[in-house]
Amino acid sequence: MANSTSIEWTEATWNPVTGCTKISAGCNNCYAERFSERFRGTPGHPFERGFDLFLRPERLKQPLNWRHPKLIFVNSMSDLFHKEIPRQFLDDVFATMEAADWHTFQILTKRSSLLRDYINSRYPNQPAPAHIWLGTSIENATAKSRIRHVQMANASIRFLSVEPLIGPLGKVDLSDIDWVIVGGESGPKARRMHPNWVREVRDQCAEAKVSFFFKQWGGIRPKSGGRTLDGREWSQMPSVLADKQILSVAAE
Repeated sequence: MANSTSIEWTEATWNPVTGCTKISAGCNNCYAERFSERFRGTPGHPFERGFDLFLRPERLKQPLNWRHPKLIFVNSMSDLFHKEIPRQFLDDVFATMEAADWHTFQILTKRSSLLRDYINSRYPNQPAPAHIWLGTSIENATAKSRIRHVQMANASIRFLSVEPLIGPLGKVDLSDIDWVIVGGESGPKARRMHPNWVREVRDQCAEAKVSFFFKQWGGIRPKSGGRTLDGREWSQMPSVLADKQILSVAAE
């Protein structure tokens, strides 16, 4: 677990699983794979096995040791709903999140149908706890079916990470979506993101009254192009977070 991160929309990362496999065009230049594979074969290094899928049970309880509330991105170096992750291990991850309810957990997956099925099985009669946010990553119009899967999940907070945005999305159904993040790709093979693709998503969020967060333009490095869109930064967060922060301050 990292108690700090350069990812603008979160505060910490927690990786009870590392490694993944590619499933769509958005995975082609995966930053996590690029980072991990640099250390393949390095004895004793956390990524000695590169980007192979690897369960890390010793990390399961880490959030319980963090007493100060944090926004925690779960599995920044993997996909929590990868089909090869055993159901029991997934249950253990969720048990920790349920117990550590002073934190806010942010889960993203491209395997959105598996998220839907698991969540509706674990929480059949009520939504998932509001401090567990459930989202999917989409990269272009061909991936928009993932949005419907998240909308069908019995979630309290649903969000989309439109990153890397490698093509126009067109019209997006934002019903029951609380938050949308947009970002460009970074790295030596970064694909360019057209400003109008971003504006199209932003304007639909404004019309639907959905919080909009513009993360980056991307480039060789994540910060290469900055994160200003039309003369300002867009850093909106779901309203539930503000409500939780108010309650936390009041309790102190």
